[in-house]
Amino acid sequence: MTGQVNPPQRKLTSPKRYCKLPGLFFLCVILLPVILIFGCARYEVKNIDSAGRDIICFGNSITAGLGVSREDSYPLVLSELTGYPIINSGRSGDTSSDGLKHLEKGVLSYQPRLVIIEFGGNDFLRRVPLDHTINNIRAMVEQIQARGSMVAIADVSSGVIMSNYRKRYKNLARQTQAIFIPNLLEGIINNPSLKQDTIHPNAGGHRIIAERIYKAIKPYLK
Repeated sequence: MTGQVNPPQRKLTSPKRYCKLPGLFFLCVILLPVILIFGCARYEVKNIDSAGRDIICFGNSITAGLGVSREDSYPLVLSELTGYPIINSGRSGDTSSDGLKHLEKGVLSYQPRLVIIEFGGNDFLRRVPLDHTINNIRAMVEQIQARGSMVAIADVSSGVIMSNYRKRYKNLARQTQAIFIPNLLEGIINNPSLKQDTIHPNAGGHRIIAERIYKAIKPYLK
């Protein structure tokens, strides 16, 4: 009698192996909208319904317009772009500590719709600890918001220069529900054609700064 050869048996695969991919697919389908909604959504800006009529630019020599005419300084250019009256409370040489001391006279004595804070450059040059700078700006933001105004924090970093400030300023803006203005000096601080000295922007640099600020604050001025 001829021996019967049994056909090779096909190895059975556990159904669990086939369930993993469909399960992963459905998980992604469920989570993707959640990620898109919460990951891309803007956070709410505090005092967006502010009844103030003016914008205050509060900062150091860049805000003060050191070396350029009043008409060429970014606060005046910003006034043209926004249509809002702008109060220039910039003072050359001020650190964030100086700004905090000057806050009552330079900002709180008015009733602005929005205050743009531009500090940090002199802190960096004088090697003020970053935590100290952040605490000073946080105090400014909270006192201004307590009076009912919106606040915008300007990122004064440029590329690798003060790059550690950028992340801290952005986080501070989110934590305090302030507007964040990124890359204020990007492409200016390292471009001699947009500066009048080693640090300060010329008229062309000031116009770029004004346009960047306008782009960031425009959605909140309607």
